[in-house]
Amino acid sequence: MQIWKKTFTLEQLNQLNRNCAVSHLGIRFTAFGDDWLEAVMPVDQRTTQPFGLLHGGVSAALAESVGSMAGWLCADENQATAGIEINASHLRPVKSGEVTARATPVRLGKQLQVWDIHLRDQQNKLCCVSRLTLSVIQHG
Repeated sequence: MQIWKKTFTLEQLNQLNRNCAVSHLGIRFTAFGDDWLEAVMPVDQRTTQPFGLLHGGVSAALAESVGSMAGWLCADENQATAGIEINASHLRPVKSGEVTARATPVRLGKQLQVWDIHLRDQQNKLCCVSRLTLSVIQHG
């Protein structure tokens, strides 16, 4: 079942996220389906901690970026979404390459949305599981 209420292309999503934390971290929206949105992020000097591993806080930033964008795409034209809670369980370290985050909805309510976001490494191994709660707010 198609969940998107806004019409979009991946190019438009990437343009919208220029000149902010999303582009600073190298996050790019790369794929979507009827009920999921994906983005990739490099594991490099922008996204690692001092010991060369993907930074847990940056993993959470990727998860929130993908989940928040997916939530916004599911909201009515006069609505936006804002994160109110996120958690992340880091399951395995990542040292290089890219990670891919896929957001899928748990609940799409009129006032709250809940999203599951799974981060996988280039070998498709699960490295982080995150849950994001969004508030749906009136905008404009």
